[in-house]
Amino acid sequence: MYHKTASYRLFTIFNTILLLFLSLACIIPLLHVLAVSFSAKSAADANLVGLWPVQFSTEAYKKTIDNPIFLHSIWVSVKRTVIGTGLTLLLAFLAAYPLSKESRVFKARTAYSWIFVFTMIFSGGLVPFYIVIQKLHLINSFWVLVLPGAVNVYLTILLLNFFRGIPKELEEAAFIDGAGHFRTLFSIYLPVSLPSIATLALFSMVFHWNSWFDGLLYLNNSKSFPLATFLQTVIVQKDMSSMSIDPKEVALLSQKTVNAAQIFIGALPVLLVYPFLQKYFVKGLVLGSVKE
Repeated sequence: MYHKTASYRLFTIFNTILLLFLSLACIIPLLHVLAVSFSAKSAADANLVGLWPVQFSTEAYKKTIDNPIFLHSIWVSVKRTVIGTGLTLLLAFLAAYPLSKESRVFKARTAYSWIFVFTMIFSGGLVPFYIVIQKLHLINSFWVLVLPGAVNVYLTILLLNFFRGIPKELEEAAFIDGAGHFRTLFSIYLPVSLPSIATLALFSMVFHWNSWFDGLLYLNNSKSFPLATFLQTVIVQKDMSSMSIDPKEVALLSQKTVNAAQIFIGALPVLLVYPFLQKYFVKGLVLGSVKE
């Protein structure tokens, strides 16, 4: 067998070492951030922290949890992720279903498909887009974080290709039993599309949770920022006005430990959700890619 040859074993060993290296490259920075967040001020400021906390301290987490602006930013991100992901999936379902039909069934399918693809290649630009948002009175509104990106063409195309791999006999059987297109979509297509749905949901959740630029651009009040925008202003722009650190706390707290605690808390939801969706995620990436 080919898997018993020396070249195949060498290839397997090389892949194992490479994947192990890439895994460590992803895990080590996260462990370092976690160690810094639990370290004392003196050790963090002196850059003495490696992968293990030095002079264990939870003051950074206490300060982070006591910060109402930080907690509100988490709530904004949770709302944005839940509502945005749900809306994106719903619109992707409604768009991918008709576009997955053959041209003899949906004659305008090709034209609509090119319209969708066109939006992925060309855009009106940042200034015209901002003017449109302003004219729609979405500035400083929560919905400015959800509505502009509600139609994700990339996810729609992924779902479209998956729908094309579903046997036509299932749809024909539903039509014979009297089901319409909406009943067929929600009762036939979606139940057999769980791997694809999990893949799309994970992509959308990560996008909404990590998106920071739109909040910085369209929200003028820092108290309405989602978590990613809040962390960007505090860590990258070093704007500490939202941290409300008392001068007496400076002796106990390091800005490095507080920032590390906030970064880890911000990454924690995705780290917790991904393992539950991993099996669907891996399966969803390959389903529909091979046609018989």
